[in-house]
Amino acid sequence: MDEQMQYPFFTEGTRELLQARVDIAHYSLPRAKARLESAKQPCLRLGDSGEDPDNHVVKRAGDFVLDCSEIGDDRPLTACSFSRDASMLATSSWSGITKVWSITPPGITKMAALKGHTERATDVVFSPADNCILATASADKTAKLWNISSDNRSLLTSFHGHQDRLARLAFHPSERYLGTASFDKTWRLWDVNTGTQLLLQEGHSRGVYGVGFHPDGSLAASCGLDAHALVWDLRSGRLYYTLTGHVSPVLGVSFSPNGRLVATAGEDNFCRIWDLRMTGKLLYSIPAHKSLVSQVKFAPRDGAYLATSSYDATAALWSAQDYKPIKTLDGHESKVTGLDISGDGQQIVTVSHDRTIKMWSCGRRSSTRDKEMELD
Repeated sequence: MDEQMQYPFFTEGTRELLQARVDIAHYSLPRAKARLESAKQPCLRLGDSGEDPDNHVVKRAGDFVLDCSEIGDDRPLTACSFSRDASMLATSSWSGITKVWSITPPGITKMAALKGHTERATDVVFSPADNCILATASADKTAKLWNISSDNRSLLTSFHGHQDRLARLAFHPSERYLGTASFDKTWRLWDVNTGTQLLLQEGHSRGVYGVGFHPDGSLAASCGLDAHALVWDLRSGRLYYTLTGHVSPVLGVSFSPNGRLVATAGEDNFCRIWDLRMTGKLLYSIPAHKSLVSQVKFAPRDGAYLATSSYDATAALWSAQDYKPIKTLDGHESKVTGLDISGDGQQIVTVSHDRTIKMWSCGRRSSTRDKEMELD
């Protein structure tokens, strides 16, 4: 009797997905080449992610102080995002409304309220290339793309397809694609221009909570309630690494600007650092907070520090060189659900279940303003 032939399991992709993989390869390869060449030049290594020999960046990060505090909504806030040039801020909340704020130091001013979701909004993120484009995710199982320019404020696209509520989402560095994570155990890749679903990626055994993209655009990372983070090659669809080390759900994932490291945030109160050059080896475990870590992000400019937020009502800054604590941002009265860092690394925003938005900045305020905010 002939042995039964065993064939590998796969799902045939669409022509749109094939073209997207080709486009991503064309986008990522020259950027990867430039990044590797710059890493070989000693003069450019200073300030590279985690490499700060004189601790200049780390010392500056220790100067973060509370700049302003503003009530963001009637319901708890879930996420926040700076625009590309940090002139605007977006926040999402349980009310389902996403608000856009103009940053006018020392405060913020509401510009617009985006109403379209029928359930609580779970995440918001600005486009990496356009100040007027942002995306939102919701428990109503959809993501939405918005144009927030003052002369043409409108809903551009709704992304339908997930079978359960959405958690986080992220723009691909090329701005052409959007990644969404859902409790339906999948994350999906969408064409921003057409609203077409390009990829439905399985792999997690429980809900997927977060998704992020490598700065070159070549890789994606997903994290979920199964306590794993997975790293995918977008050009081939191959699963590169399974990052195993957390003992509870993983709620956040972030690539370092130099593309070498991945940071993950977990319900086990740890932030863990993984080295992509060593087949996803666990490099360091930071006992970051007294409660679950809700978000983690590297400083986008140089990656010399990373920030974490937590349900212990604080955010914290950590050196990316030795992973020692730099500063605790203490001011919220309830769970801190999200944070973001401006492109120049000089501002941090945090949002919380206490319904407040708090802006932190590096020494840009007068001593009088310092005393007022400390008293507050």
